[in-house]
Amino acid sequence: MTDRQQQLTQNRPPSVAHLFLERVAATPDREALRYPVPPQADGTGGWEGYTWAETAARVFAIAAGLMDLGVRPQERVAVASATRVDWILADLGIMCAGAATTTVYAQTNADETAYILADSGSRVLIAEDAAQLAKVRERRADLPDLAHVVVIEAADAVPAEGDPEGWVLSLADLAERGAAYLERKPDCVQDTVGALLPGQLATLIYTSGTTGRPKGVRLSQDTWSYMGHTIEAIDLLRPDDVQYLWLPLAHVFGKVLLSAHIKIGHVMVVDGRVDEIVANLPAVRPTVMCGVPRIFEKVHNGAAMRAHAGGGARGRIFDWASATAKEYSRVSQDTFRRTGRASVPAGLRVKHALADRLVYTKLREAFGGRMRACVSGSAALTPEIGHFFNGAGIPVLEGYGLTETAAASFLNPLTANRVGTVGKPFPGLEAKVAEDGELLLRGPGIMQGYHGMPEQTAEVLDADGWFRTGDIGELSDDGYLRITDRKKDLFKTSGGKYVAPTEIEGRFKAVCPYVSAMMVVGHGRKFCSALIALDEVSLLAWAKDNGVPGDYAQIVADERTVALVDGYLQELNAGLQRWQTVKRFRLLPRELDVEHGDLTPSLKLKRPVVEREFHSLVEEMYPDA
Repeated sequence: MTDRQQQLTQNRPPSVAHLFLERVAATPDREALRYPVPPQADGTGGWEGYTWAETAARVFAIAAGLMDLGVRPQERVAVASATRVDWILADLGIMCAGAATTTVYAQTNADETAYILADSGSRVLIAEDAAQLAKVRERRADLPDLAHVVVIEAADAVPAEGDPEGWVLSLADLAERGAAYLERKPDCVQDTVGALLPGQLATLIYTSGTTGRPKGVRLSQDTWSYMGHTIEAIDLLRPDDVQYLWLPLAHVFGKVLLSAHIKIGHVMVVDGRVDEIVANLPAVRPTVMCGVPRIFEKVHNGAAMRAHAGGGARGRIFDWASATAKEYSRVSQDTFRRTGRASVPAGLRVKHALADRLVYTKLREAFGGRMRACVSGSAALTPEIGHFFNGAGIPVLEGYGLTETAAASFLNPLTANRVGTVGKPFPGLEAKVAEDGELLLRGPGIMQGYHGMPEQTAEVLDADGWFRTGDIGELSDDGYLRITDRKKDLFKTSGGKYVAPTEIEGRFKAVCPYVSAMMVVGHGRKFCSALIALDEVSLLAWAKDNGVPGDYAQIVADERTVALVDGYLQELNAGLQRWQTVKRFRLLPRELDVEHGDLTPSLKLKRPVVEREFHSLVEEMYPDA
């Protein structure tokens, strides 16, 4: 760590609320947030924004309103909403009131929402709309600590005559109360922020739980301050950047980006509608965007499908350009690693320049034409996908972190991206690999522990502050980390061979453009098999071109579809060790998704859930078991 990095990560204010006040004072008139506005009858709409000063006015009103409701420092205030600008204003308001934010995904069902609110002891819930309010209204008897619900979209949630009990109020009502409170106590926000201490609770983020009930991860005030400073120190984001934020803010990946935004002061464009990403990119023209691997896989596969749908020549050109991008990326990274200078042979430069004119330029335009870097996190990015985008001039920097480490622990440097790794540790973070291969971390970003769960905390966090990540990893001599699998996901076949399913699944995604999810199974079995879900959009396009009738379920049951996937599977197996090869597979009758509980809200596979749901298909593949 350089002296500058050490200074930035150690000499920092105790909270993000402090950083927010500093940011507002430093650049009050600069644009802070931009958000979509529906078309209006007068022709207005599109995108609107707040300066930092305008943001502060709204945040202070929310903070003072919460104080007026009786919320005190370190008490919990929950937010149940999709990603939108109001989520950010609410979160900042909670922090400036000295309270701690409990995050709840908008998709979380009523039972789990009630569990999180009760377990956290949340005093107030800021709910997006009537649907979120309904989840807690029906469980009110089980939530004695929940004194109020504040509704963002209150038109259909709060009766015109108001709520006589005072339990439900609109966000506008809260702001009005806050304005009146500020008239009586004009320094209440500054005084409250000034009294915050580094170790006080700032956030309770509940793990999305691939198994069992979620656990509340306790993250302190100075954790977020550290994250803001260290992301600035690694030069990922700059004050003149325009960052596009669509990630769920209930997830730690989205939350950490807010800390960096406040410290650095760039423009944040906020729109959580995933189905609008493709349309938004040319309009927003971002310079930085963070995402999860599935988004980059869909962009790659969609481009490939459109090219092939345009005829044989276009398809061949795309395949050639794709192969050229991957080769260019690999060669340039290899020479940089060996010599400190990225260079490629003249012949490859010529090929790459031609491919750039034919294919890559259009791809960059689809991203808005100004994309300086993308960041991929939450799950493993297939190296083939990484090399494709890197070679096409849209660097996708893979990073690594967990809820328990405030999301950001490792990231590839933009100037020295090494595809296939998750980069180098953040300044101030210590990392080592245990004898059994498990990655251990220690530093300012590590959680305080699991809320109300001392035994579970002790299982992963030792007395010296080392956190057991549960991931198997390898550290290179120059500090780059490669994650090979989740420790709990490794399994052993009946022949005694260990299999890392994530590695196999990632390779298949690079080979087959139609796959949306694959789950390799084989624990205690003679061989590996797989459950495979196909991407509906890509599949329907293929089916139309190949005369395969029916809906999704009918198409995946067609022998021509099975043969198509089998061809890609044989290509996968050709590059695997014998015991890793997938001998049999079944195509699932539907895509895996969050709504059915197959995936976490951050799109991680819930293996036990999927295996239970499709148990009969697994057993079909092992008739002699």
